[in-house]
Parts: sequence; C-alpha cells; structure tokens
Amino acid sequence: VAHEINNPVGFVNSNLQTLKKYCEQMLQLISTYEPTEAQITDSGLAGRISNLKQALDIEFLQEDLPALIKESEDGLVRIKKIVEDLKDFSHVNESEWQYADINAGLDSTLNVVWNEVKYKATVDKHYGELPAIECLAAQLNQVFMNLIVNAVQALDESKGMGTITLSTGHQDEWVWVEVRDNGRGMCDETRRRVFEPFFTTKPVGKGTGLGMSVSYNIVQKHHGRIELTTAPDEGSCFRVWVPVKQAQAAAH
Repeated sequence: VAHEINNPVGFVNSNLQTLKKYCEQMLQLISTYEPTEAQITDSGLAGRISNLKQALDIEFLQEDLPALIKESEDGLVRIKKIVEDLKDFSHVNESEWQYADINAGLDSTLNVVWNEVKYKATVDKHYGELPAIECLAAQLNQVFMNLIVNAVQALDESKGMGTITLSTGHQDEWVWVEVRDNGRGMCDETRRRVFEPFFTTKPVGKGTGLGMSVSYNIVQKHHGRIELTTAPDEGSCFRVWVPVKQAQAAAH
C-alpha cells in the first residue's frame, strides 16, 4: 500500500514543482508588463485590459497562487509523513520479535489515528527515556491504537475538548505506557468486564467489543500486564507493562 501511494505522490510532487516554476514565470511576466500600462495610447485597448484585470481579479491571483502552491506542498509532505507512520505502525517487514523504540511507536500510532483525536481532545505527552524492548512492534502499536481510540470515545463531548495524556516510563526490567483520559470513566461492572471478548458499552454498530480483549491478549503474549484505574465521571487510566527482554519474562 505504501508503495502504491508513494508512486503517485512522487508524480504529483514533480508536476507541482513544474507548475510552481511556470506560475512564477507568468507572475514575473505580469509584473513586468504592469508598469507599461500607463504608456498605452489606445484607449480602447487600455480599457479592455483594465476590465479584464478586474474581472480576473489579478491582484488576488498574484497573492493567492503562491499560497495555494505552498499549501499543496505542505499537503504532500503530510501525505509522505502519514505513509511513513503507517509503515512504522504496521512494521510491514517485521514478523519476528525485534527490539523497538516504544516512544517512536506511540508517536506513529498517534499520527495514524490523529483524525479521531484532533477535534475531540488535546494530547499531553510525558515520555521517559526508555531502552529498546524486545517485542512484536506492530502488535503493541495495535494495543496503543485501541487504548487511544477508546480514550477518545470515552470523552464527554458536551463538556468541550477533552484531554488525553500519554506517558511512558522505565522501572527495573520493565517499561510502561500509560493512556489517561478525563472522560466519563467506568462503573464497577464495566471495569470488571472491559477485557471480555464482545463486551461493549457502545451502541449497536459502533463497536465489536473486541478491541480491549485483543489488546489484553497481545500484552499477555508479551508476558506483560494491563492495569486499569477508573471511576465514574473521573476518567480512566490504562497502564501497559511490558518486559524489556522476553527471555527474562518467560523464565519467571
């Protein structure tokens, strides 16, 4: 998929740079001709030129064309960044246990789900200095995605923008990732059942109830654990603990 996106993006970027050059040349030509308008002795021609400039709103075009091209360039940069984040998120070339940067994985995941987040919450980051950990990075990123999306969905939109806090830390031979929201929180029954397959508090058609169960199983596969702190109207906090080295965890 990344390859299929990158190729047309490359064509668009190449054409955009050529278009930018052509526009600069045409704007330069217009700027060169403008001072000579006063020297036109044919009143009919002068009038037609003046009317055409007003109809086309030449002054606006001279300002807006460079801005439009710049916005298009910024958009292409954004697309390239999304593709890179998707590659980092999925770790398409990695099917075995490898050492990975958890902070980088969390950032890539946040970028992938940013459209889910940006209109509903501000995100505070508090990342610690972490060692690389032995993991299936794509699967852990799936856990982070489920937790972030769950945090967004737990926010009370009637209270305006919510806050999601992403934190990471390192303790002994473990690293932890925390996703905290200031949303509606959970009652005792929901807290007890949140990791059950197919359990959901969402309306029919809004969720399968599998996201948290899948996340729990992935963390278990990594010999880790998920801790949950929550209360009604006080938000929720999920903390994922994962060992730095799998061999050490399996031995205990």
